[in-house]
Formats: sequence, structure tokens, C-alpha cells
Amino acid sequence: MKDVIFFDLDGTLTDSQDGILHSMHYALNVYGLDRSDEELKTHIGPPLIESFRAFGFPPEKLAEATAMYRAYFAAHGMFENRVYDGIETLLMRLKSSGKRLAVATSKPEKYAVQILEHFHLAQYFERICGCRMDESRSDKAEVIEYAMMSCALEPSDCARIVMVGDRYADIIGAHKNNIAAVAVLYGYGSRKEFEAHGADYIVESVPRLQELLDTL
Repeated sequence: MKDVIFFDLDGTLTDSQDGILHSMHYALNVYGLDRSDEELKTHIGPPLIESFRAFGFPPEKLAEATAMYRAYFAAHGMFENRVYDGIETLLMRLKSSGKRLAVATSKPEKYAVQILEHFHLAQYFERICGCRMDESRSDKAEVIEYAMMSCALEPSDCARIVMVGDRYADIIGAHKNNIAAVAVLYGYGSRKEFEAHGADYIVESVPRLQELLDTL
């Protein structure tokens, strides 16, 4: 039985696309760069430094570009965001049924806590785990390992845990920790992406996610 459920944040619990895109545009514009929304959307989910590296920033500029992104995000982008329909009901039902819930996100933990408190969702989670402000511990496998430690879980408990996310990084991170991965299609990833990375389960909607988690 899967009685411990780790959730990604962006694209899984909340639709944060607008705030992330606006923050990316702000950072890129500082350097005179421009990318289309469609291109930027493919970078929602993985660690931020990976995105700026993909945009062509040299290593010595990655921290600076990340700081520019966060300047906008902290002031505006964080709450250009909404909770997906049905998520709070899902969390309420899971917790009331005795499931242990935690968040494992590549977003800085400080921001993840603020966002979930803003939307009154923090109450459902035993722990909210993310990366550090210097972008260390941003690899999803590291975040999941950290979430396990924070919840006092051992490697022998992996069969009890499932990771729910919307990008390839969630699948890779879960499997590196010997955890099953549920991929959700209502977020920012695609079925092709999920199948290519071997997602254990793929669901189309929040109601379908509830049905699956009830049976695992």
C-alpha cells in the first residue's frame, strides 16, 4: 500500500505558468534576450539553473540570471498562480484517510512554503521540501531524498511512497530513489515525455489522480 505521497508543486498542485513565464521574461530582458512563451513553457518544472543554461548563459552568469528571475518572482510572480480545481478536496480526502503527504519541489523551499500558505494548502502537508536559495539540492532526486529524511523514512520504506509530478524530472528523481512515479497530464508535461521516461502511472485529471491514489 502507498501510504506516503510526495507531490511536486508547479504543474501538479498549482498552475503557476503565468508567474514563471513573467519572471523568465524579466530575467532574459535584463540581458537583452527574448524567447517565446512556447519555448519558455518547456522549461517549467526542471531546476532553474538548467533552464538558464539551456538559454545559453555561461556558467559565470547563471547565479546572476537566477537572481534576476527571483527579483521579479518574489515581488510579483509568486502569486500569479492558482490552485488546480479539485486539488484541495483531493488533499483533504487523502489526509483524512490516513495518508502522509509531503511536497518535493525544485522550487526554493522558502517560496514553496509561502505559496502553499497563501493558498491555505500548507496544513495538509507533513513537510514542504524544496531546494536551497543558492539552487543547491535542486535536482529532483536530491529533493526526494531530502523529503524522505525529513519525514523520517528509510530506503526500506520506498515501496510505501509514490511521487506525483508533471515533468520528466519527477519521474527520474522518483526512480533514482526506487519510488513509483505518477505523471499528471493536466500540468506542463506530455504523455510522450512520460512514456519515454517510464512513468509508472499516467493520469489525465485530478479526479483520475484521486481514483488512482485510492487504489495504490
